[in-house]
Amino acid sequence: MDHLAPPLTALISELEKLPTIGPKTAARLAFYLLSASKEDAEALSRAILDLKSKVRFCSRCFSLTEGDPCSICSDPRRDASLLCVVAEAKDVYAIERTMSYRGRYHVLGGLISPIEGIGIAQLKIAELTERVRKDGVAEAIIATNPNAEGESTALYLARLLAPLGVKVTRLAYGLPIGGDLDYADEVTLTRALEGRRSL
Repeated sequence: MDHLAPPLTALISELEKLPTIGPKTAARLAFYLLSASKEDAEALSRAILDLKSKVRFCSRCFSLTEGDPCSICSDPRRDASLLCVVAEAKDVYAIERTMSYRGRYHVLGGLISPIEGIGIAQLKIAELTERVRKDGVAEAIIATNPNAEGESTALYLARLLAPLGVKVTRLAYGLPIGGDLDYADEVTLTRALEGRRSL
């Protein structure tokens, strides 16, 4: 890339640092931005700078917010007795997109993973138990990924929260809409059978 203008080379290098962006995609994005209007480029630049300077963690749920507490924690229409526990702030975004959940959230800030050196002390677990005790939470929905870290975190949280008198539930697993039974693996089919409900 020695033949490219240094600002273009620098932008490609920075874009390559983004997850799932390889050299070709980074170059395509850089050339697109080069052809974009100055106003569009400035708007993108401003959005990135605003993101870094204005967005922070909510002091109650630890999701991302501009105001503190966040709009979900401060919304009196949300059901405070229902608490959805997720690993990352991006999980809040995913659940909110469904427009079917009206409770509140608690973001752990990761999952228990001894291999990565993430233990209980690194997560917002003490804050979770404090919220359950003080906020009148009736049900804690554990919405962690169905992988080894998500499962071990869910089991730990269930053992921790159940003695506090809160109902602990887990997101159901199962078959995707439009999926075929013969393509599903055994674990997915087992979870689908365990999570069955009446029609």
